[in-house]
Parts: sequence; structure tokens; C-alpha cells
Amino acid sequence: MSARLPEAADYIVVGAGSAGAAVAARLSEDPSVSVLLLEAGPVDRHLYIHVPAAFSKLFRGRYDWNYDTVPQPGLEGRTVFWPRGKTLGGSSSLNAMMWIRGFAADYDEWAESAGDRWSWEHLAPYFRRVERTDLAHDPSLGTIGPQWVERQSSPQPHTAAFLDAARELGYPVTLANDPHDQGFSETMLTTHRGRRASTADTYLRPAARRRNLRVVTGAHARRVIVRDGRAVGVELSVRGGIRRVIVRREVVLSGGSVNTPQLLMLSGIGPADHLRDHGIDTVVDAPEVGANLQDHLVAGLAPEATGRTLFHGEELAPTLQWLTRHRGMLTSNVAEGYGFVRTGVADRTQAPAGLPDIEIIFAAAPYVGEGLVPLPGDGITVGAILLRPRSRGTVTLASADPLAKAVIDPRYLSDPDGLDADTLSAGLRVCDALVGTQALGAVTTGRWIQPENGENLTVEQRVASSLRAYSHTLYHPVGTARMGADAASVVDPELRVRGVDGLRVADASVMPVIIRGHTNAPAIVIGEVAADLIAGR
Repeated sequence: MSARLPEAADYIVVGAGSAGAAVAARLSEDPSVSVLLLEAGPVDRHLYIHVPAAFSKLFRGRYDWNYDTVPQPGLEGRTVFWPRGKTLGGSSSLNAMMWIRGFAADYDEWAESAGDRWSWEHLAPYFRRVERTDLAHDPSLGTIGPQWVERQSSPQPHTAAFLDAARELGYPVTLANDPHDQGFSETMLTTHRGRRASTADTYLRPAARRRNLRVVTGAHARRVIVRDGRAVGVELSVRGGIRRVIVRREVVLSGGSVNTPQLLMLSGIGPADHLRDHGIDTVVDAPEVGANLQDHLVAGLAPEATGRTLFHGEELAPTLQWLTRHRGMLTSNVAEGYGFVRTGVADRTQAPAGLPDIEIIFAAAPYVGEGLVPLPGDGITVGAILLRPRSRGTVTLASADPLAKAVIDPRYLSDPDGLDADTLSAGLRVCDALVGTQALGAVTTGRWIQPENGENLTVEQRVASSLRAYSHTLYHPVGTARMGADAASVVDPELRVRGVDGLRVADASVMPVIIRGHTNAPAIVIGEVAADLIAGR
């Protein structure tokens, strides 16, 4: 799919991830314009990208930006590994494929700061368009192939036990992705017939036949070239040299919540003092670039389990089953179930009535060591996700070198009132209660994998250990190029970068607040909306 780099294009999209692939493919539907899509990583050829259960094997490899946070005081001084996709499809080629849109109220909250276009009423048709499996046959919905969203093809029996445990504690088991009243559900996946369906599969490959779309891999954007207040091109490192490509209409940044603010700052758009510290001339003094960082922190309990969990997924029989039929254990995304709960801690903050503050996530495997270590044995994981953190972090420059990694500081559990830690602790108590049900007791042994020797600890000791010693990212950073109608926002409601003509941002960095869900789905929708805004639709 990689093509020769042209000298100029009508539109340049930087980053071929969840949003960027959607933007580029949609813009290229107009045959009168040329679209250049730049991706720093390689083509998504590796087998592990396409085997759903193998996603963590891609961590720390050539398809991963391989980021780490700075030490986090709230997590015993630990750094936290942040995998981000560096290939066609971006993080949609590296993630756990969970399709969880969030709640209507999340998007209505976006609309309060960025206008009605971002309300649930206006975005719901985009979600339906992305999800529909007959998209390629409905001209009114566009010509790109579908973002396949489907049920688990071979769910593990432990997942059914998890849902039974939720019922045992009185929680409702509902259909997935109800925008108003969602309980516990089996996870819907971005897969197709047992294979991952990234945005490279669902947007770029159907569009690849178009002569007006060029996709160049191994192209690392160094800066946006701005002259007289307008974006006129992109400077990039490609094939061992530095090249410049001229843009005739617009540049769209879709690098995600780390790379987009970094590229803005390298281009002179960011906090003036910070840019000056690194010897970068200020084009636009934009203090919020790189600020407002929000992420979902997850903490998990992992009891030992009976039966054949995903620990056995790499044995010969499951491997052959996937290779020959795309069935069986390896079609699992590992996190096969989830549910939403309201702990009551949020009531202290006048949170909207009825909305959850914790997501419970279930894996039919002991997901330990941030996914960087082999599964240690038969076990399950029941984790709590802090849905609406009050802590805010930053992405800043380490240096003016475009190839140097940015400095990531999420400041987990740093809110002054301690509500983040209290809420996540309350969520972990729900996890512990689920493990203690008859339903999950029937498939566990009473021994613990994480925390170690957990059977000899009290509930509060297990909660405290998981919270501080084992919590990690759920891979959902947002907010570092916030959109809004206010002058302080990085981009306006039409995703235009304030102070620079011909430059927009379309990725999760524009989200003003994190959703009560997972960010892949709204990131793709942001790409769809961006393409319509640019094309004047």
C-alpha cells in the first residue's frame, strides 16, 4: 500500500490510525482532489496484527511507538507503559478491539463546549454508518467498506460465568452499546470472521484502488510548515532523508493524543515559554497544546481459575483452528465482557444522576505485567476502570528533535480531593465482590495470581495493592488538543487549529472530556465528521 511521495497534494493527512484512515479515505471519495496519507510506521503485514488474541505480542515491537510515562507518584513511583500503534490502522491495529461507544450524555457534554454538531443526536448517525455491515451496498451512506463490528465468535465459558456473577449481585445484563442505560454485556468487537478489522482493513484497503489517494509508510512528520499564518506543507523524514511536501488546501493532523500535540509544538504552535525553552520559534502561543491530558486507569484482580482459559491459546490445536478456520480461542480479544456501575463516590461531586463512574472489565486470562509478560497460568481478570478521572496531565517536548519521544505525564490519582483513588478503590471492591460470587467461585480455585498471595489478604489489602502497585493505562489518552468554542481551546468546533489557516486536528486529542466508554469508536467518528467538515458536507 506504500506509494511514492509526491511533491504536492490537495490534502495531507498525518497519521493513518483510527481517525486518520477515515479522514483520508472519505476525502478521497471526491475524484477531483488528491489526498496524501503519511504514516511513520510500516505496512500492517505481521500475522499478530490480524490474530485478535495476539495483540499484546505487538507491544514493544516495530509496530508500537513504545512510550512510557514519567514516574507516577500516585502509583508508587512507577512508570507506566503506553503502547500506541505505529502502522497502518494505528492503534486500531494494536488494541483489544473493544467497540464501546460510551453514553449519549458524554457527547452531549462535548456539545456544551463545542457546539451541537458534537451532540449525541448529531453523532449517532455516524456511529450507525460506521457499524453497518452493509455499508458498501448503501450509496446514501458512502462508498467505503464497513467498519466491521460483530459479536464474539468463540467466547470462553468463563465470560458467561462473569455475566452470571453480575446478575447474582443484582446488576442488569443488557445489550451492548445502549447509549442511555447500559449494564453488563459481552464485548462487541471490531473483527470480521475471526480476524481483526482495523481502519486499514475497513477504510484504506477498499479505497486503495483510487488513483487520487497515496499512502506513504515510513514517513515521520517533523513539522507543519507555516507561512504568513497558513499551513503550506509538511516536512518529514522518509527513506533516510528529509523531504517537504506542499499542501494546496489543508493539512490534517491525526497522530493521536501524544504525537499530535508534539507535532504542533515542533511546528511552533504551543505554550510560548515551553517552545522558547527548546529553541523553537513561536508561531501561535497556545498554552493548552499538550495540556488537559486524560486517560482511563485500570486496576485488576486476577484469581486462579479452573478449566481451559486463554492461557492455552498458543497450544497446537487452537493455533491450527485459527489458521485453518479463524475460529476458537485466538478469535478472542481477551477482554470478553464488561459492565458499568455507579459506586456512589461520584455523588460527592454532583455528577449527573444515573451515570456510571466505573467500568468493570473481564478477561478470560490473567492479564498481568501490563501485558508485557507471558500469561502465568490459568486465571481470569476482573478489573475496574476509572471512567471520568479528575486528574489532568500533560504531553510536553523532551527536545526540539522531531525523532525524540515526547514527555508523557498523566499525573494519575493526583486530584487534590483524592476522589480518583476513592472511586477506583470502590470499583475494585465491586471486582472483589464479583470474584466472591457463586458464579465465579465455581470457575476459580481460591488462590490468587494478582495480587500475589491474595488469598491471605483482606479485601482492603487486595484493593490497596492492586490500586497502587498494579494499575496501568487502558490505552485511552485524550484531550491534548481540546476542541471548544472558547478562545483558549486548541481547535474550534470545526477542528481548525486556532491561529493557523489550513490546519485541522482529527483524532482523540480533540476530545474535551474523556467518554464513559472506549475511545476507538469515537476516534473513528471524529475522522468521519472531520472529512465532512473539510468537504463542506
